[in-house]
Amino acid sequence: MLRTHTCGELTIINAGNKVTLCGWIQRSRDLGGMTFIDLRDRYGITQLAFNMDVNAALCEKARTLGREFVLKASGVVIERSSKNSKMPTGDIEILVEDFEILNKSKLPPFTIEDNTDGGEEQRMKYRYLDLRRNIIKKNLELRHKMAIETRIFLNSKNFIEIETPCLIKSTPEGARDFVVPSRINPGEFYALPQSPQTFKQLLMIAGYDRYYQIVRCFRDEDLRSDRQPEFTQIDCEMSFVTQEDVLNNFEGLAKHLFKNVRGIEAKEFPRISYDDAMKYYGTDKPDIRFEIKFHGLNDIVKGKGFKVFDEAQLIVGICASGCGEYSRKQLDELTDFVKRPQIGASGMVYVKYNNDGTFKSSVDKFFNEEELKKWARAFDAKPGDLILILAGATEKTLKALGELRLEMGNRLGLRDPEIFAPLWVVDFPLLEWDEETKRFYAKHHPFTSPKPEDILLLDTNPAAVRANAYDLVINGVEIGGGSIRIHSKDLQNKMLNILGFSNEEAQKQFGFLMNAFEYGAPPHGGIAFGFDRWCAVFGGSDSIRDYIAFPKNNSGRDVMIDSPASISQQQLDELSIIVKKLF
Repeated sequence: MLRTHTCGELTIINAGNKVTLCGWIQRSRDLGGMTFIDLRDRYGITQLAFNMDVNAALCEKARTLGREFVLKASGVVIERSSKNSKMPTGDIEILVEDFEILNKSKLPPFTIEDNTDGGEEQRMKYRYLDLRRNIIKKNLELRHKMAIETRIFLNSKNFIEIETPCLIKSTPEGARDFVVPSRINPGEFYALPQSPQTFKQLLMIAGYDRYYQIVRCFRDEDLRSDRQPEFTQIDCEMSFVTQEDVLNNFEGLAKHLFKNVRGIEAKEFPRISYDDAMKYYGTDKPDIRFEIKFHGLNDIVKGKGFKVFDEAQLIVGICASGCGEYSRKQLDELTDFVKRPQIGASGMVYVKYNNDGTFKSSVDKFFNEEELKKWARAFDAKPGDLILILAGATEKTLKALGELRLEMGNRLGLRDPEIFAPLWVVDFPLLEWDEETKRFYAKHHPFTSPKPEDILLLDTNPAAVRANAYDLVINGVEIGGGSIRIHSKDLQNKMLNILGFSNEEAQKQFGFLMNAFEYGAPPHGGIAFGFDRWCAVFGGSDSIRDYIAFPKNNSGRDVMIDSPASISQQQLDELSIIVKKLF
């Protein structure tokens, strides 16, 4: 080894030892007769000291070194006269006797500091430099620890880790596939897996009753802070289980990660039905760190001559405790917020419940004091509270109020990233109807089993069928989802027919799975967790990018290696691909 120690491990007990360190120069300081250099590696920072009185030539040479030079330095560990309590190595420094420049560095395009001066696009272009920053290093260490603890827990529960293929068959359900042309099969394509769903079901049929995999998946979908074109799942499946067995087992995994990664003893996770989640929070991934719930007003506000309410499908609102003193400017800001295109509301009604018991609203022209008292009772409002109301089409209004609820949670400081509120959302609809295509789509995926008591409704009222499905939500983020699977060929055929597949299409796309069902398929179910999302939530971040070593930007590009990129005509010819010119 070129070094005897790392830059993060030396303490006062090493005083007097001769050591050799290797690393990158974080910064240097010239102070008359002394020069100090902070040497950094993955493990920390150690101060190097050069004394002009001891070795003037060495000290002068040290003053020529630049930031991010790679250095090997040897010397004696001594006690610092000016200690730094913020550093683990802050009690000591190395009095350097000799050093070697292992490599020089150009001046970096941004500072390698936690609070860097580099913008996101620039940092992504030089990601190998960004990865040197301590904050990114901690994120990747968190990810590493979560992977280790996941394997420890699942291994202890007799799960077996099995790899599944990355070159598979394209399927029409779900997000868009990334496709890979086959050179030896001209005109045919592989698809990169959106998940290992069918393979893990086949493993259950094969008798591997507890499977898991920390697996790379690919989806060609529009990007945002919690999406990447390639991402990682903790993918799991179990045989001979009910929904209750799956929830209990993977709640155990979540509690294990809370304890061993974050040092938190998690209590039993609450459960809420999909219908109640939409009714009270306007989303199937509610943030329950704060208890602001929706209250419906349809029964008490219609027919009063206020056109907005009279013509609305849904009138619903929230009560913001202690916000009755909000100024007109603050209320206008909230109105502008809900009218943003991505929120979609046309306006907002407010009622201020004054501390003296009187009311002030934006609809005083249509509703008197007695009527506003009824509203206050419906919201359990108290003097000093603020009622915020939206109205319109049901689905759009619920979504908009859900966003307003989160905005109020932010404004009131109720969404502390150091507080965690996990829950299970259950009883999802099995199917959702699309008006444009006039057909049903699977809410989860085509292999999700209906609730046993709802199976007969598949013939009479498919929209009313509930899925034997469940999601784990933490702090308003969907961490994972799963279901009990269909294991009967007849039921799977019926499900595919409802989704618009002919028998021939079903056989062509999924015949391998349905044929396998005829060879003794056990009851089985499972779940897949978004590993990147879980890391980001545990790290207190809204973005998964800083928990992925080499992420893509919002356009799906890797600006560091300039990908995606064109390929040569020779490669295109080998793949039998004709590229249509855009211009």
